[in-house]
Amino acid sequence: MKCVICRHGDTRPGTVTVTLERGDTVVVIKDVPAEVCQQCGEYYLDKATTARVMRMAEGAVQRHAEVEILRYAA
Repeated sequence: MKCVICRHGDTRPGTVTVTLERGDTVVVIKDVPAEVCQQCGEYYLDKATTARVMRMAEGAVQRHAEVEILRYAA
């Protein structure tokens, strides 16, 4: 797929670190599978991965974590 950000690079399967912030909570999720642009590094998550990342982040918010670092495990 062509990157919609830089419009020059092609994406390839890889893993990324996703950082999300809501209120006083920062969640870092490592090793998230994604399509990554080889030119600019922009990444794209599929629908199922996005849903899982959001559930993981919501759990951290519910636990009132200030900073939580998680690993995405398939």
